[in-house]
Amino acid sequence: MQNLLAFILRIPPVDPLTLLRTTFLLRLTGDVMNSVMGYPPDMTDLRQLLDFMGNLDQAWVAVLRSHIWDPDKGEGVDLMQSGTTIQSTPVSQTERTRLRSFLLTGIAGLEEWLAGSTPDGADYALELERDGLFQGFNDLFADTLAEVGDFVKAPENPAVTETD
Repeated sequence: MQNLLAFILRIPPVDPLTLLRTTFLLRLTGDVMNSVMGYPPDMTDLRQLLDFMGNLDQAWVAVLRSHIWDPDKGEGVDLMQSGTTIQSTPVSQTERTRLRSFLLTGIAGLEEWLAGSTPDGADYALELERDGLFQGFNDLFADTLAEVGDFVKAPENPAVTETD
């Protein structure tokens, strides 16, 4: 999966390739979030899963910002170069909505999946905490979700109303 993610991130965020990059990353994200639950949970493999999800989170931040991926830094780099104008279409609201849906339903599914990983109904959060993975799973896709936002803009001049 890591190689596929690296391949997708090599697609430059310049039109007409921008849509291709976003589409492939959406497909990978959806497939990963749905496929993980098809395997039995194993605490020994969770660190690798968490690392990959962290990489996917950083990849989405780069794509949402229309950044070029720097494999050495493991993060996105601003597309703008001095004196050069490059056309890059931002990720559409529809694609942002699909991404947010994939992530929220996928994270909920992962929680259910992890709950089934402990014998006799033991608390999976305690298992994750013991293995030092709890905070990582708690922060899954936090950067991407922050970048996507809530889709609701606050009014510029909110009206103050009083109720009796």
